[in-house]
Amino acid sequence: MVQNLNTKIPNQTPSMDNKKRKKAQTPEAKFQFELNSCSKSKDLSAAISLYDDAVSAKTRINQHHFNALLYLCSNSVNDASLKDTALHHGFRIFDHMTSLGINPNEATLTALARLAAAKSDAEHAFELAKAVGNSGSAPRLRTFDPALFGFCELGDSDKAYEVEEYVNSSGVMLEEPQLAALLKVSAKKGNADKVYEYLHKLRSSVRCVSETTASVIEEWFRTGNGSEVGLEDLGRVKEAILRNGGGWHGQGWVGKGDWLVRRTSVSAEGRCCGCSQQLVCVDINDEETDKFARSVANLALEREVKANFSEFQGWLEEHACYDAIVDGANVGLYQQNFADGGFSISQLDDVVKELYIQSGKKWPLVILHNKRIRGLMDNPSSRKVVEEWMNNGALYTTPTGSNDDWYWLYAAVKLRCLLVTNDEMRDHIFELIGSNFFNQWKERHQVHYTFVKGNLKFQMPPSYSLVIQESEKGSWHVPLALDTSDETSRTWLCITRQYAQDAEATTCNSVDTPILNHHNTKDDKEPQEFSNGVSIMDSQVDENSATSLTGKRKER
Repeated sequence: MVQNLNTKIPNQTPSMDNKKRKKAQTPEAKFQFELNSCSKSKDLSAAISLYDDAVSAKTRINQHHFNALLYLCSNSVNDASLKDTALHHGFRIFDHMTSLGINPNEATLTALARLAAAKSDAEHAFELAKAVGNSGSAPRLRTFDPALFGFCELGDSDKAYEVEEYVNSSGVMLEEPQLAALLKVSAKKGNADKVYEYLHKLRSSVRCVSETTASVIEEWFRTGNGSEVGLEDLGRVKEAILRNGGGWHGQGWVGKGDWLVRRTSVSAEGRCCGCSQQLVCVDINDEETDKFARSVANLALEREVKANFSEFQGWLEEHACYDAIVDGANVGLYQQNFADGGFSISQLDDVVKELYIQSGKKWPLVILHNKRIRGLMDNPSSRKVVEEWMNNGALYTTPTGSNDDWYWLYAAVKLRCLLVTNDEMRDHIFELIGSNFFNQWKERHQVHYTFVKGNLKFQMPPSYSLVIQESEKGSWHVPLALDTSDETSRTWLCITRQYAQDAEATTCNSVDTPILNHHNTKDDKEPQEFSNGVSIMDSQVDENSATSLTGKRKER
């Protein structure tokens, strides 16, 4: 049968579909649709009118509807012309909700807390925030904001601290706006200890501060409230800097006298253009380092042959003198993805030799799989190189079935030294670590490399960290957030004691800066035997040497 192409099929236009859909809508669905429109346009008056009509028509109103109405009311209190209306109807709507036996959730109580804070009733806002836990919902930072900001605006610092304590106990982390508000109320009260505390909380949670926060910090130092407080025991300060990984000590205000506050810049080498102090590349502290090492070891022991990794841990305890670890596979296979490409032992040897020279003739530790070593030993030219590493204690071979990544990462973390690899450490084994200080550790310890026309170039860790820094002299350097990628245009707050300006500018930290320092080593070597049958020579170090390769903190 031939289809008649001229036969017209009735055309159901979108407008006809909409009419049918609207005709079939229930009162509740119609109310939901129109309420969504009011929410999108932020039309409070239309939403209240719609709500009153729904109540008159006895339309069923559910929790979602009430939350949408309360959200509109709480958002409207910032408009002076709508504030009274929003407050009146907001509490009226909530009373209606409770009268129907509908339990409030976190969204409900957060909106109501905002309404309470708008009436300058921070206490009520705090009670509503605490009620979230009783509602079966998990508290969120936004739930506590009305009470926290409310108490700060009222100048009630004690109640603001109480809110902070409750937030921390709820497992919620404060962010820059909340910390800046607490810093501001503490500064207004002249509470120097609390100002110091919140500066460090900002340092640990915010790398670069906003303009608003910077203004709060400037105001504190310029008022003179902190001019007559300060520690005299600088020995304790120096010890704390070593223990904390550099860039801060946390022992309290250092020195006395008025502060000089300037907006300045920092050179590419990390020297402040205002006071000439050298900023540092900040490491994770001792506690975090130990926790990180344990985390890596525990995961490795779960996924590697336990005896193999345990043996490596024991060996590393006896050979903890290395200042650099080399990811051998990463270096040897670098740019070898071409037809005749393979494992380049010459590249790896270049890295080893350059580290040896720059460190003052101290051998690094190369981590390489024993399968790779067996292949290299079959070639006379590469065998000579491998034997040199072995004879100088510069090689650890990982056993069959192992993943090299666990070994070189653990060694670099445990020994607090540099790690030479271009591996960005983003795959599954590094996701397992889940450490919030992993990136900070990498910034301080990872050395990238390139070979340009056969010439090796290291990209050492940055000369300084883009983070709030406190020096052992008591000065502060605070980076401001930047809208562009041009780092040279970044503004820093340089805050120093007035009396210190005529003093000689010196490096303000006892942690080694990111360069390879030269020192002498002993040449005698003792052979070591491994379970895989490869004879390795232990690298020795001059224990009297005062300097070391960057990345490894000096032990007290």
